[in-house]
Amino acid sequence: MFQEERALPIVIVGHVDHGKSTLIGRLLYDTGCLPTDKYSEIQKSSEMLGRIVEFAFVMDCLEEERSRGITIDTTQTFFKTPKRRYVIIDAPGHKEFLKNMITGSSQAEAALLIIDSFEGVRDQTKRHAYILGMLGLKQVCVLLNKIDLVNYSQDKFLELKAEITDFLNKLNVHPNFILPISAIHGDNVATPSKKISWFEGPTVLQALDTFQELKVEEKPLRLPIQDSYTIEGKKILVGRVEAGHVRKGDSIYLLPGKKEVEVKNIEKFPEKDVTIANFEESIGIRLTGRHPAKRGQILTADLSSTITDKIKANIFWMDPAGYQTGDTLLFRCVTQEVPCRIEKIYRRFDPASMEFTEENASSIRSAEVADILIRLNKKVVVDPFNEIPEMGRFVLEKDGRPVAGGIIL
Repeated sequence: MFQEERALPIVIVGHVDHGKSTLIGRLLYDTGCLPTDKYSEIQKSSEMLGRIVEFAFVMDCLEEERSRGITIDTTQTFFKTPKRRYVIIDAPGHKEFLKNMITGSSQAEAALLIIDSFEGVRDQTKRHAYILGMLGLKQVCVLLNKIDLVNYSQDKFLELKAEITDFLNKLNVHPNFILPISAIHGDNVATPSKKISWFEGPTVLQALDTFQELKVEEKPLRLPIQDSYTIEGKKILVGRVEAGHVRKGDSIYLLPGKKEVEVKNIEKFPEKDVTIANFEESIGIRLTGRHPAKRGQILTADLSSTITDKIKANIFWMDPAGYQTGDTLLFRCVTQEVPCRIEKIYRRFDPASMEFTEENASSIRSAEVADILIRLNKKVVVDPFNEIPEMGRFVLEKDGRPVAGGIIL
């Protein structure tokens, strides 16, 4: 069976007018992923306005097609290098991006933070950098765009680089690269530029190609049990493989009790004699002997998961009613559902105003981010969000409705 090459998901963030749209257009053009008719259209529009080719128009074309429902995926833009494919995840606004990342509809594995070399760090730059730190993204490349507006100055680049490194370190963001570029002229995007011959680092595409894919399929098995059925006297557990794979005959663990069990059979309708189930497959599984397996328990290949009744996490509060310390909530992670409460709010933050609202707080308001400690009524099985996303992402519910999404770092 043909399997489509996986694309590395990246998000491009930055202050308005710092060149995000131009960079996306340039990446599509320089990698040959911009259709000829689109380029001609952009060329004509730019000439009519008396400008050089304005690659920001690419995004306008794509937006127009999306609004009319034509030819293109609603939120994803692809380009490719000789090494692999990339998908650009749209980040329409800090709140939407944060909500999407935490609740699971968007999963960036790397980020490009774009900053205007002439204007420097602005409010939205700070906001987006904070969010990258909160999400624990380890693969970040900072692009000092519009280097042409400061006459390709090495001194200006080094001054900005020092300022940005210091600022990002405070947010626990440690960029892999800080690059001087001019997206509109193509300097150092796909090819090195003679105008910045003083810079010996990679181009944007070379930097991206050094980033690693998460490869959850190669991680140890994580199979949350969704339900169990007895068919013809046989107990069959059903669930979805959230990491790794499982083979018939494997010796695995049933968590949180750490009981060692053996895989007797794997059921995949309508297949017969199945010997292996892979990442993202929904399956039935039979274990040998007597065991207490039920919904909410996790089958794993090893004991590297964290088993705990206390979780330190970052959450995005979505409910208009807010949260008061002591309120009872329901913690849901994969098939696990456990009553809980927030024991400590280390700090809360408003990503819209870029203000640390309060430390050691007693409440969280709608659309705020909070760094918290959750106390659960019983132990759950979790993994870091950046290792196995589905095992490190959770939802908090109150009175049967979702009120917050969170990630465990």
